[in-house]
Amino acid sequence: MLNFEFKNPTKIIFGKGEIAKISKEIPENSKILMLYGGGSIKSNGVYDQVMKALEDFEVTEFGGIPANPEYEVLMDALQVIKEKNIDYLLAVGGGSVIDGTKFLSAAAKYDGEPWGILKKPVRTFEGEGLPFATVLTLPATGSEMNSGYVISRRGTQEKLASGGPGLFPQFSVLDPEVIRSIPKKQVANGIVDAYSHVLEQYMTFPSSATLQERIMESIMITLQEVAPKVMAEDFDYDAAGNFMWCCTMALNGLIQKGVVTDWAVHSMGHELTAYFGIDHARTLAIIAPSHYRYNFETKKGKLAQYAERVWNISEGTLEEKAEKGIEKMEEFFQSLGIKTKLSEYTENYEGTAEKVEKTFTDRKWLGLGEHKKLSPKDAYKIVEMSY
Repeated sequence: MLNFEFKNPTKIIFGKGEIAKISKEIPENSKILMLYGGGSIKSNGVYDQVMKALEDFEVTEFGGIPANPEYEVLMDALQVIKEKNIDYLLAVGGGSVIDGTKFLSAAAKYDGEPWGILKKPVRTFEGEGLPFATVLTLPATGSEMNSGYVISRRGTQEKLASGGPGLFPQFSVLDPEVIRSIPKKQVANGIVDAYSHVLEQYMTFPSSATLQERIMESIMITLQEVAPKVMAEDFDYDAAGNFMWCCTMALNGLIQKGVVTDWAVHSMGHELTAYFGIDHARTLAIIAPSHYRYNFETKKGKLAQYAERVWNISEGTLEEKAEKGIEKMEEFFQSLGIKTKLSEYTENYEGTAEKVEKTFTDRKWLGLGEHKKLSPKDAYKIVEMSY
């Protein structure tokens, strides 16, 4: 097991009706900017719960943060923060709203053009951001309990990540009841997103971090077990709760400690979202199978372990088990209605691999993956395999 340090300061408030507690968590006399997305919180009851809890606070609203939060929209929100002297941010939404809020937390205390935060080579915001909290309405990204975020810039077709130790939510409310009103397409995205987060931290090579590996396997198995229940029309609170907690645990920093991680799938997937607007989770489902097949020789030990422990594949050679693991993963994504080829999302896929290679070369992303050896040319081949 590798050396590591771990600190996660986010307080989790989990369960039905717990939104009412947010008034006790936010400092008195705070000037709050409440951020949300397309307005579904006003039809599913979450907005009313939040506003009732905040009735003694000065609250300004900013809605309309899109999926894959856009820099241009967030600049409008930053202007509101400055004009209203906002000193506390509350994200009420899914990963996109929370990611956008983290960026605003950093940008509010940043001197210079805010896009510079994401252009830094280390992609890390130094210092404390504006304090913020979250009310999670769409389990998927795990952003409610980590300090990372991803922002898109429409004008330049870029999607970049950043973060920093000063960008953890102070608290996050997780009420599984919100899943009642989530469209099944978004539920499927959430399942695949969380599952892919685990894969990025797991699918490298067998390690001696036994507990971490077993936790990762248990998250994937749990997602597989609850998927049919949360995709069903009848609401199952316990399944919803397990799904929500899996999404949080998949990316709150715990399972990546002491192990080597990959994240190349995310790097390539982000480009597909930037180019075509494809849902983030679906870009991961497009790239992952090709990535694992392209890197089969270096990953086959872990792929076989995944097949054995997560899918109970006991027969065959190491290589046969490894290939079966990829097939089972693909079948799981497809069972959720998630397509796994780029050509199934757009007719304009030709030239995408070349564009990814050029983008990675220009950014000097010359060594991705757990071995830091995947070059822009390798990315070209993986994306091309994903057509």
